[in-house]
Amino acid sequence: AKQNTTCPLTMSSADEIQQSLTKQKDESYDLLSDNLHPLDFQHRAQQFEIAKQTYLERISAEKGQPINITLPDGTVKEGNKFETRPIDIANGISKGLAQSVIAARVNGDVWDLGRPLESDCNLELLKWNDPESKEVYWHSSAHILGEAMERVYQIPLLAKGPPNKEEGGFYYEAFMGKTTVNDDDYKKLEQTIQKILKEKQSFERIEVSKEDAIEMFKYNKFKQEMLIDKVPEGAYCSVYRCGDLIDPCKGPHVLDTGRVKAFKVVKNSSSYWRADANKESLQRIYGISFPDKKELKEYVQRMEELKAIHHKTIGKKQQLWFSHEHAPGMFFFLPKGQHIFNQLLKLMEDEQKRRGFVEVQTPNMFHNELWKTSGHWYKYKDDMFQLNIDNQIHCLKPMNCPGHCLVFKHLKRSYRELPVRFSERGILHRNELKGALGGMTRLRRFQQDDAHIFCRSDQIEDEMDGCLKFMKHIYGLFGFEFKLFLSTRPETYIGDIEVWNNAEEMLQKSLENFGSEWEKDVGGGAFYGPKIDITIRDSLGRSHQCATIQLDFNLPERFELDYADEEQTMQRPVIIHRAVYGSYERFMAILTEHIKGKWPFWLSPRQVCILPVVPKFNEYAEKVAEQLSAAGVICEVDGSKNRIQKKVLNAQKEQWNFLLVVGAAEEESNTANVRIRDCDNPLGEFPVSRLIEMFQYLQNKYAMKHGLPDDLLSEEEKKQQEQAFEAGHTASAEEASAGKKQGGGKKGGKKQGGGKKGGKKQQKKTDEQPAPEQ
Repeated sequence: AKQNTTCPLTMSSADEIQQSLTKQKDESYDLLSDNLHPLDFQHRAQQFEIAKQTYLERISAEKGQPINITLPDGTVKEGNKFETRPIDIANGISKGLAQSVIAARVNGDVWDLGRPLESDCNLELLKWNDPESKEVYWHSSAHILGEAMERVYQIPLLAKGPPNKEEGGFYYEAFMGKTTVNDDDYKKLEQTIQKILKEKQSFERIEVSKEDAIEMFKYNKFKQEMLIDKVPEGAYCSVYRCGDLIDPCKGPHVLDTGRVKAFKVVKNSSSYWRADANKESLQRIYGISFPDKKELKEYVQRMEELKAIHHKTIGKKQQLWFSHEHAPGMFFFLPKGQHIFNQLLKLMEDEQKRRGFVEVQTPNMFHNELWKTSGHWYKYKDDMFQLNIDNQIHCLKPMNCPGHCLVFKHLKRSYRELPVRFSERGILHRNELKGALGGMTRLRRFQQDDAHIFCRSDQIEDEMDGCLKFMKHIYGLFGFEFKLFLSTRPETYIGDIEVWNNAEEMLQKSLENFGSEWEKDVGGGAFYGPKIDITIRDSLGRSHQCATIQLDFNLPERFELDYADEEQTMQRPVIIHRAVYGSYERFMAILTEHIKGKWPFWLSPRQVCILPVVPKFNEYAEKVAEQLSAAGVICEVDGSKNRIQKKVLNAQKEQWNFLLVVGAAEEESNTANVRIRDCDNPLGEFPVSRLIEMFQYLQNKYAMKHGLPDDLLSEEEKKQQEQAFEAGHTASAEEASAGKKQGGGKKGGKKQGGGKKGGKKQQKKTDEQPAPEQ
């Protein structure tokens, strides 16, 4: 009753409603007008009531028939067809359960809590910690945002409002004519949203014929286009009503708007309808919501922390990389950033070489006939940079696989050669829309750790196992947890369905043999074959899609690839597409935030900073630097006139892995006093030759752990390093500047060198020759 107050209708049948509607003046709708006719929403509401009446009449014959509902523990509940809802079962178990559940799973499909059950079924009740519940929760919140947008902006044309699966939360985008969203609108939207939440509006679902749905949304070009494209002829689609908002939608949704306890509008942007720059420009508003206010508070706090460790922020602070308006969707790498890139590249090349991959190089640009042969032209030509050369269309390559097919085909191949494993670090270009670009995570120009394995069918299992183990090894080095998904045949695919089924069965077997948990992503495969997608989880709890392993029977057919078997009969190979990092730039962005810009020694562009206590020891510091540089260690000398405390503080801020303090005692014994990044306590003096040995060990082991390698330390040295880590970095900038902690450690207050040797002598010399602040 509360829900219908927005459109009070007393008519009892579809015919009566239709008669009333036809009496109104037939309006000519301008689908992109800034000022829609006031009858638009009334028409939508009336059409919903007509469709609802039709729907209820259609199911009336089956309504009330007894059904059995089986719970996960085997308990069987009795219910009635098209009457009993999952929320009724939850209430029958306990009020507390009913309050905490978000959605249901019925015979494996996610289901609305308020949607009546339609047959005998298996029923699971899903709470907030279930990933599918979050998707339902945020999808419902998008509808709430859409209703608020209609109220605040006075009849915008809503386009679509999905959950944001990658980042969490949701958005709704709408055509708003000349109106644009700004930060001042957030408060108005949130105030309206709070009213909607308090009203506890039910999510009401009905099924409507395609024709009736198109009529219901005849004022909205975007809804009509989706209905025409996605709903088969003669089929039904679901439409939801929530307060004033009526929306064609697959669902499912929460029980009512009161289930959303905490809601925040977080940002806005512009976008293009269906990500096509030739189509209408839309306004997109993003939001986040939670079942309790504490989670929202934690989220806001986490977002503030993320700003400080965003890869663009760290890139600027550490002088690693930058973007420029003259090269949108592309990044410039400064020397220190290029060092990180090169080290990741070296790791990948070393690991691939160990696993039998050989590197090839293919052109950056191909005639579009190549892409027609591969099938990419018909799917992705709008995402390619096209050039007219000699009056013919050429494209910058967006992927390497067609080029690798040409490399394989160039020579006659025997079964003895297989598997052939090609790798390439070539530059790729994809014509991403401006609104889709995002730092280094989504670029127009990037490099990929791309590889393609050409193998026999009987080798697929071993090669897939090798790819999965390779991925696990690399992610293990960086401390990433990962999750596996089997992405199956999409709606638009090429090739024979039996080939697809066979490929999916092979991938499933590989996943089962690998032993890690995995989920099925129905319809998520590439157009030419199924794949295993891998998402990694970073230290902040976020998930990112990077690696992919794809099984392809179609490209070998399209390129007519073959090899001679034992009987010299020509056979088709199978292609396995493999990437671990994905794009180097994207992986670097994720890794930067994962480790918060604190690079391990082997990746770090700032490995060792040598700090003479006073300028008198600059010459010895330079001598140490020469030895380190000759051993391949990146180092610098701070030869400024700053006090040693200021030098230490600056080096810590700049994220140098090790600080070597040198003075009279160190020069005399050819040693250096060692400090670790983020630790106040010094580790003591070490001979320079021994430090070089340890630094080279760290460089070659790809170790992520900070500090000197335990394998090369004595028990006493290990203990001292552990104590330094436990003490951490507690000195404030003010204390360091004031010299309250001479050298930063407990021992350093009396001994500028910070070590057991030479402390008193060095303190005396420093007192005699004070270094002024710069």
